[in-house]
Amino acid sequence: MRILISGVCGFVGGTLARALAAEGHQIAGFDNFIRPGSETNREELKRLGVRLFHADLRAASDLEALPPAEWVIDAAANPSVLAGVDGRTSSRQLVEHNLGGTVNLLEYCKQHRAGFILLSTSRVYSIPTLAELPMEVRHHAFHPAAGAAARGLAPEGITEEFPTGAPVSLYGATKLASEVLALEYGETFGLPVFVNRCGVLAGAGQFGRADQGIFAYWINSWLQRRTLRYIGFGGHGHQVRDCLHPRDLVPVLTRQFAAPKLAAADRLANFSGGAASAMSLHQLSDWCAARLGAHEVGVDATPRPFDIPWIVLDHTKASRLWNWKPATSVDSILTEIADHARLHPRWLETSAPL
Repeated sequence: MRILISGVCGFVGGTLARALAAEGHQIAGFDNFIRPGSETNREELKRLGVRLFHADLRAASDLEALPPAEWVIDAAANPSVLAGVDGRTSSRQLVEHNLGGTVNLLEYCKQHRAGFILLSTSRVYSIPTLAELPMEVRHHAFHPAAGAAARGLAPEGITEEFPTGAPVSLYGATKLASEVLALEYGETFGLPVFVNRCGVLAGAGQFGRADQGIFAYWINSWLQRRTLRYIGFGGHGHQVRDCLHPRDLVPVLTRQFAAPKLAAADRLANFSGGAASAMSLHQLSDWCAARLGAHEVGVDATPRPFDIPWIVLDHTKASRLWNWKPATSVDSILTEIADHARLHPRWLETSAPL
């Protein structure tokens, strides 16, 4: 299979490229290399036979020089929920990259009759609806309180039926709009399209930033004894996320490549580590203390825009449709990150914003 991956030298794109190349697929990918740390993946991917191109997703003319592919995996995005409001990127840049870039890829797919897989995010779900869920604290972690109810809230987490109404952040809005456009292009032009909404993706080599790769950032910072703080929610670190290793997506990607045309409702599903991988920052600190030694975490109870106390995705639909489940435990993911951090003690500097 000829596969084109956008953001191929990022953490997710690079992980998928390595795994798919190992399965014998012909992989081409492109990157604009504006993300600090992305250059570190270039040589290894070239050694594996991945064809690399320098191209900016926002420039339609850049994509004209790319080779034809049978499938496109969109792994390129500005992945920060604070993008467009944090002073590092403008709102226009965010929209051009995350939404305009999707349009450019869909036009490429239309030209080459290629299938399209969008890696989307849990942050398309409505912030007010999530924030209004009553929470209780168990074992230093938020959980929906007994009797908490909302459309799309299941015992295993949030299903695809959970509200996606605004506000979802500018970042979430660009991904939600990309989902809609991708499915519409698929219907209009007869292209196979899938939208895979992912929980927090994590693993060794992830670029460590507090607003993006929180697990990698926390473990690398802990090892270096850098300042860490529990922000908002009383400063207790009870906020919870699930995590998923991107290589666990590979089995479902290969099934999607070979899938017959599905109903529109079956083209979108949550992919996550689910409740089994869910962890609070406080629990992550406990894990670090037990394995990496003691380190004090400070407190800043000031609320931060778009923060939510708890989000865990229910992947029941993905399991039903694709016979899929995550294969890498949260402990294995954290151990892998810690091992990488020991081998690369300046990783935070390598992947820090310029």
